[in-house]
Amino acid sequence: MLNEDPAPLRDPVVVAAFEGWNDAGEAATAAIAHLIEVWGAEEVAAFDPEDYYDYQVHRPRIVRRGGRRQVEWPTTSFHVAQPPGLDRDVLLVQGLEPSMRWRAFTEELLGWVAEAGATEFVTLGALLADVPHTRPLPVSTTTSSLALQRRLDVQAADYEGPTGIVGVLNQEAEDTGLDAVSLWVSVPHYAGGVPSPRATWGLLTALEEVLDTVIDTADLQELSRAWTRGVEELTRQDENVAEYVEALEEAVDELTSPQASGDALAKEFEQYLKRREGDGGSTPPV
Repeated sequence: MLNEDPAPLRDPVVVAAFEGWNDAGEAATAAIAHLIEVWGAEEVAAFDPEDYYDYQVHRPRIVRRGGRRQVEWPTTSFHVAQPPGLDRDVLLVQGLEPSMRWRAFTEELLGWVAEAGATEFVTLGALLADVPHTRPLPVSTTTSSLALQRRLDVQAADYEGPTGIVGVLNQEAEDTGLDAVSLWVSVPHYAGGVPSPRATWGLLTALEEVLDTVIDTADLQELSRAWTRGVEELTRQDENVAEYVEALEEAVDELTSPQASGDALAKEFEQYLKRREGDGGSTPPV
């Protein structure tokens, strides 16, 4: 680990995302980048990239800082934020899925956050799925903590199969006694080749519920609308894609009854208003 040991933090909660297999539409890592910016988070530590990254897979970059060119090495970094209105610190983990030594990577990361005093570990992910862009992008929240299941009204994860570093960290965090929560947003696979700010907004909205705070997402509003307009243009240009989207819409609508949809929307909107009451928060993108 580079930089200093973790300084004393206020009951910190960890929020982590990684580029790669876990990051369709760059939605998860964009969420961390957004939080670093709006919360003014300060970088406090980073992994030594020599230990975990293959530079032929993750190339270093030449960047200019302070009038000087220098090499920026791929790594995983740690930022501390003190969000307004939240009586605890947030430790933001921003990085790349490691190329090698996953068990050592996981052990070092979880050991560092344990020293920082973290009790809750939240991972963000995004996957390509058969979902239409014309409907709300689904976000799933899972946790094995019974207390969090009751508070968030969610169920335990039951996935079995191949996983990325997000899945590994979430499971290992749980096994070490942390309250682990996993948030995953579904991104339309026919629109997964470009960044998806709407999926990022969906993750941040779900994260608000987990952290019980309001996150400023004003700058994502127009970006989300622009993304939707771009996907609409794609469907107009390709008849096959348009037909496929229509079939997805029908499948989603058949699975979701009007009553169930109304109840879910009412509950979501009630939670949304409750979080923003008196906080002047932004409205969701259309």
